[in-house]
Amino acid sequence: MTTPPPTTGFMPINKTHIEALIPHAGAMCLLDAVTEWDEDAIVCVTNTHRDPANPLRRQGRLSAIHAFEYGAQAAAVHGGLCARTTGQTAPPGYLAALRDAHWFVAELDLIPAPLHVTAHQLLNESGRCIYAIRVSAGVQTLAEARIIIIPQPVRSPLPPPGEGSGVKAG
Repeated sequence: MTTPPPTTGFMPINKTHIEALIPHAGAMCLLDAVTEWDEDAIVCVTNTHRDPANPLRRQGRLSAIHAFEYGAQAAAVHGGLCARTTGQTAPPGYLAALRDAHWFVAELDLIPAPLHVTAHQLLNESGRCIYAIRVSAGVQTLAEARIIIIPQPVRSPLPPPGEGSGVKAG
């Protein structure tokens, strides 16, 4: 991180605040807290990988492939926090691409330590973002990748039946 968070006055951001920043809530909010962040990066911590009720589990296991969802959520929280500093709300976005994805374990649920989820913003241009994400436990890197996030398109309301479609009603 380029600028460490202030050592006084910085309070970790808890799950309730995280849920207010991203479109995931309840069990689908995978992050427990933000431990530090600045305009370039964020570090989150979580223990949800060990929760038997984790909604991403299949046949009782949590595949390491889901580490990328943890990273995407950290990037979304980062976007929300950065927008909030300017008095705005981050627009909803889509995870458009996953690049250079590597995982170094088979399953996350077997990791006894908390997960540290880092998202470092490499580019932000008109709401299109590229982040380098990393999920680790202690000094062990579990997964890393680059993700591309694009804004959701603004949808215009559909015209009433028969209007604007070239088809005349009735």
